[in-house]
Amino acid sequence: MRVKTGVVRRRRHKKVLKLARGFYSGRRKHFRKAKEQLEHSLVYAFRDRKQKKREFRKLWIIRINAACRLNDMNYSTFMNGLKKAGIELDRKILADMAMNDPAAFTKVVEASKAALA
Repeated sequence: MRVKTGVVRRRRHKKVLKLARGFYSGRRKHFRKAKEQLEHSLVYAFRDRKQKKREFRKLWIIRINAACRLNDMNYSTFMNGLKKAGIELDRKILADMAMNDPAAFTKVVEASKAALA
């Protein structure tokens, strides 16, 4: 007697179609299309988790540079001065400080300038 895949296939299809909820048109209704789209989606998710880190770092650098230029300095000399002054603040904190607390950021810029002089 041959073994049919009724229950196993249904479970597998339900699992894929559940993950495919929210996809457009047949990509959520038809198993084969849903499976293909799901494979692509998981690849995109893996890739974009890495890209998100790069994009935030770029944003922080842009914000720090803009705040530095308001204090008559550019980003690279500012970061060099911080390193020489021994100030270990990461870019996320510096960008937040530049946006929300300009007075404190100005003091950090002054410390950076002093270390370079």
